[in-house]
Amino acid sequence: MRTMQNNYKYKDSGIEWLGEVPKEWIVIRSDSVTDYVRNQINPEDIKSDTVFHYSIPIVQETGTGQLEPTEDLGSAKQLITKKTILVSKLNPRKATICIAEPQDEVTICSSEFVAIKATKCVLEYLYYLVSSEMNRQRLDARVQSVTRSHQRVYPSDIYRFWLALPGQDEQQAIVAFLDRETARIDSLIQKKERIIELLKEKRIALITQAVTKGLNPNVPMKDSGIEWLGEVPEHWGKKRIKDLLLPKKGAIKTGPFGSQLLSSEMDDSDVKVYNQKSVISKDFESGENYISFKKLETLKEFQTYPGDFLITTRGTIGRCAILPPDSETGILHPCLMRLQTNKEIVDDRFLELLIEESQVVIEQLKVKSNGTTIEVIYQDSLKNVTVFLPPIHEQLSIADYSDMKTNKIDLLIYQIETSISLLHEYRASLIHHAVTGTIDLRGYDAQAQ
Repeated sequence: MRTMQNNYKYKDSGIEWLGEVPKEWIVIRSDSVTDYVRNQINPEDIKSDTVFHYSIPIVQETGTGQLEPTEDLGSAKQLITKKTILVSKLNPRKATICIAEPQDEVTICSSEFVAIKATKCVLEYLYYLVSSEMNRQRLDARVQSVTRSHQRVYPSDIYRFWLALPGQDEQQAIVAFLDRETARIDSLIQKKERIIELLKEKRIALITQAVTKGLNPNVPMKDSGIEWLGEVPEHWGKKRIKDLLLPKKGAIKTGPFGSQLLSSEMDDSDVKVYNQKSVISKDFESGENYISFKKLETLKEFQTYPGDFLITTRGTIGRCAILPPDSETGILHPCLMRLQTNKEIVDDRFLELLIEESQVVIEQLKVKSNGTTIEVIYQDSLKNVTVFLPPIHEQLSIADYSDMKTNKIDLLIYQIETSISLLHEYRASLIHHAVTGTIDLRGYDAQAQ
């Protein structure tokens, strides 16, 4: 971004969240230069088989809408007939906002969007204004309805607010500047995100190679009998997961089912309920779910112990962690499974690589589920998964090697993710300064840059 001379003089806008603005800008209420569009349509009134639908999840994922079968619409929507700004009433922290345009198909949006049409201002300028961090914070402070999954603001808080508006030519200059600069930033972010994807693929390939082929490329190999796995080192033993467990009842155990443990029973302070978040973050100290010692007596079979190997079994499946030696007394959450492994046969770090980091276990579970997406890991399925194990000393070497290699990749990913966060902050800062007049963009010409 080139340095620009700022010749503005400023005035107090009189609006707390807006602060000082250029003297030439008009402080005005948004509904005097925009229209709040309400154009409801019921699915049964749509005659075409498909619609172009701006739904909140798709806008959050892609920034636009998508074609969908009309028969899949479950409730009334809003009809989009002109270029419109859509602002979600739900969860203002997420700032789900886009510019919607009529398509060749009937174009609709979720009724959870507030649709705003520009009448006496440049629509794209208004889009940047409502997308700004200061407006997100303004809406966040006006949350009225709060549930466990949703925060909601009144539509009037979205379409009716005070703003400082420059002249139309300056609005166009600000839009041209932000279009150009945000496109540059977005392109750089996409390139960095692609590098992260490639690094993650490399990480998986490196670990899968190590835990299925070993570290010595010259050892004799044998056919694994598993088509996609191919050959494995000849001296590695063929085992099933259940062969790696201690010879005792309950060495593999899924958390309590259904009515055995209710949400209302997890508000005590005695015995910790280790959940998926604990495993995914590998943080066993935080967490707010506890049961009473009395309830523990009825759930004794689900109690956890230091050294237990824990696996997430629903939603985010296949994530693993080992319960540390100093962990407090606890039980399994229904979405966790516990393995108590025989340390003379398998190293837990090696097993963690097999399950969480490589494709070995998950691919076999996919085969057992006829190739469909796995939503749940079942105890009987997991314990019959085949693995090939080297001797313990070799497992330790592979785990150490994988740690060394992946630590370098993880550090690089972290550095790139940090740079992406800084780019997002810079992008937000540019928009903020442009729409509040901190940057003097009068006469800006994108074509001349």
